[in-house]
Amino acid sequence: MTEQTYLRRDKAAAYLQERYGAYTIDTLAKLACVGGGPKFRKLGPFPVYLPRDLDDWAQSRMSRTVSSTSELGAGSKGANK
Repeated sequence: MTEQTYLRRDKAAAYLQERYGAYTIDTLAKLACVGGGPKFRKLGPFPVYLPRDLDDWAQSRMSRTVSSTSELGAGSKGANK
């Protein structure tokens, strides 16, 4: 069995801020309601996140590496092409 570290929402937001410079506790709370956020589980009343799920989600929202925004083209926001 592998050891897993679950982060409560405040720690998950801090993790994303430190690692990617983006996302707040309010954003994670909103996305948990409307969808489109990172995977989470409930531990009693608390949402908890795995760091690997946070990383997968954040990376899925990033574009490919480019030298200019013109390389992204229209409609490719977050596309990993």
